[in-house]
Amino acid sequence: MAVVGAGSIGGYLGALLAAAGERVTFIARSNLEVIRREGMKVILEDGREVIGRGTACRISEAGPHDVVLLAVKAHQVSAIAPDLHHLLHDRTSIVTMQNGIPWWYFQRHGGEHEGKPVRAADPDGTIARHIDPTRIVGSVVYPAANLVAPGVVRVVEGKRFTLGELDGKRTPRVEAISASLSKAGFKAPITEDIRGEIWLKIWGNLSFNPISALTHATLVDLLQFPLTRELSIAMMREAEAIANRLGITFRVGIERRIAGAERVGGHKTSMLQDVEQGKPIESEALVGAVVELGRLTGTPTPHIDAVYACASLLAKTLATQDGKITAVPVPAPSRAP
Repeated sequence: MAVVGAGSIGGYLGALLAAAGERVTFIARSNLEVIRREGMKVILEDGREVIGRGTACRISEAGPHDVVLLAVKAHQVSAIAPDLHHLLHDRTSIVTMQNGIPWWYFQRHGGEHEGKPVRAADPDGTIARHIDPTRIVGSVVYPAANLVAPGVVRVVEGKRFTLGELDGKRTPRVEAISASLSKAGFKAPITEDIRGEIWLKIWGNLSFNPISALTHATLVDLLQFPLTRELSIAMMREAEAIANRLGITFRVGIERRIAGAERVGGHKTSMLQDVEQGKPIESEALVGAVVELGRLTGTPTPHIDAVYACASLLAKTLATQDGKITAVPVPAPSRAP
């Protein structure tokens, strides 16, 4: 099994899979030498440490695998996609583990929008050109974890990775992937409605992530501050209306979804972590794609649009200021002689 992206989620998965006896190849860049030398360390919620040892290499060196866990962030997939062929044979499955609305949302969909691209997730079609949708097994990543040092992941909360075929069928390959994850100690339920699970996850992410990035607040702080809590709820209502028009019914209500996020406590969202580390943020997959689907379905999204505008400017500022968020100095007014 190849794990592409040995960050917080990829490292968590790869280490526990390797410790459970799975043959794991870590595809890494910045963490590569550390993983080769010391393995991948995961500090679990209870403080126990697990070290997973496997092969660590660059993607061009890896060779074909039966399963590829694509654990890079949504905005990094297009850069990786042209090189994935190094990991593939005729029957290789690719498990997508990105937050947000995926590029494949309407692939193998069967509805009126069958095959329609999601441009926010794949602006120039690079990903779709290089990843055959028949290879894809969708997943929804629920755990929260932080990469606290090269090759070291600290788990904040969670073990669940929901899996599902894009056409909703229960197949031998998705059952085998679920079994491997379960053997490693994860919860890996199989759903017949992977898109419904994606909406349930993004329901919170599309508000919690950008609001936290813009305000530098943790999950519990932004949800216990009345104004940002109400803003989150307004954005969630707009997203629910879009999802309903696409045939999705949420199995829990907004308050229950918010309560689940509050229980995570003082966790910094992945987008806030990226801002603090000067990395690009996932604004397009998490927010821009929802705006796009709002336009597609004719659904007004004024609150989402406003937060998207601010998050987009934040992303531009990070890019143009080399990851540093600094105020532009204002010249002092000249004094008359």
